[in-house]
Amino acid sequence: MMSANTNTFESMKAVILSAHECTTSREKIKFYNTWAETYDQDVAVLDYRAPSLAADSIASHFNGVREAAVVLDVACGTGLVAKQLSKHGFRHFVGVDGCEAMLDKARESGLYQDLKQSLLGEDPLPEQFAGSFDVVVIVGALSDSHIPVQVARDLLNATKPGGCICMTTRSNKDNTEYKANLEMELKKMEEEGLCTCLEVTDVEDWERAVSEHEHGYISGVVYLYKKL
Repeated sequence: MMSANTNTFESMKAVILSAHECTTSREKIKFYNTWAETYDQDVAVLDYRAPSLAADSIASHFNGVREAAVVLDVACGTGLVAKQLSKHGFRHFVGVDGCEAMLDKARESGLYQDLKQSLLGEDPLPEQFAGSFDVVVIVGALSDSHIPVQVARDLLNATKPGGCICMTTRSNKDNTEYKANLEMELKKMEEEGLCTCLEVTDVEDWERAVSEHEHGYISGVVYLYKKL
């Protein structure tokens, strides 16, 4: 007989795997709209650590006045990253997400001064964002079939010179090719003199595995760059 915790995790796996069946942007938005209400509780079951890991990385390198810094939270979802960064003293957040229901939950958090609906990879970030943010962060969305790696340049464009860009991705087998392409793009950006790497943090226990061919925990990585 399954314990309540096991049963909950099995239900969570079914939700995640159904998301992978969405192939078009419209299908993905529809899925996340239906998931928004229980998203926070569900990813807690997944032991999803990426928001806190990203916030820790940013806090360890950010040298400005945190209370005055303006953070762009891309693919902000319900606001998990802003919640973690607020624990480190950051107070000003602008959120962008493609899903209106997720933005509604983020709005309820009371942490964001502004929230905009935009599907990254298809819609450009608003022009007024260029060079506006002390910190730009994207957690959870950089993965195969979600957002193209070239979006890293859009994130850089929104960052002030000297500001931080923080990105995360998974290191599991299903995301190997995407991760390699992302790192190739980041290397090109460095070679072009656009940014410099501050820290790359490999994490063994990123989140609980949900695919049928993986067990235990999958690994992930946090990238932190500074715009030159």
